[in-house]
Amino acid sequence: MAAPKSQETTWEKKMERLRRRSLPERVLQICDDAALRAEYDEAKRAADRARILAESDTDNGVFAERAVEASRRYEAAAEALQAASVYLTFRALPRPVIEELLHAHPPTDEQAADGAAFNPDTFPAALIAASSADGMTEAEARELRDAWSAPDANALWEAAWEVQQEARADRADLGKG
Repeated sequence: MAAPKSQETTWEKKMERLRRRSLPERVLQICDDAALRAEYDEAKRAADRARILAESDTDNGVFAERAVEASRRYEAAAEALQAASVYLTFRALPRPVIEELLHAHPPTDEQAADGAAFNPDTFPAALIAASSADGMTEAEARELRDAWSAPDANALWEAAWEVQQEARADRADLGKG
C-alpha cells in the first residue's frame, strides 16, 4: 500500500532538512600574551562578582555602578584578547571520511598490541589537516605539533579529535530521562 501523498511530501521535507545539517565545529583560540590572558581572567572574575553583588541588593546603586564598570572592564579585556588571538576552526568529518583516514594510518604491530586504534605518529597531523576549516596542510600540522610544547601540541590535536566526537547541539531526545 502506497503512502498518502501528504506523508511523502512531509518525509521529503524532513529528509531535505536532514541533508542540509551542518557538521559540528570547534574553535581553538591561541594567544601568546600571558598578561592579556591574565587581565581577561581577572576582569571576568571581577565582573561575575560585581554582578552577583548587584543582583543580591538591587536597591544599592553603588553595587549597580560597580557591576557596570566591571562589565566594561571585562568587555575591553575580551576585545583585547580577541584581537591578539589566532583562531583555528576544526570541523567534524563525515563518518566515511574519518574511517578512511583511520584505515590510512593503522597502528604498527607494537602500537596495536598496546591497544592503539591508529598510528599516533602519523594520524594526528592527518586528522588536524583533514578537519581544518582554515586549510592547514598535513605538513603544517606536523610542523606545529613538532615545534610546539606538549600542552600546545595536545590542544591542537584535541581540538581536531574532540570535534569528531561531538554530537550536534540539536541532538535528539531518545526518550531517556
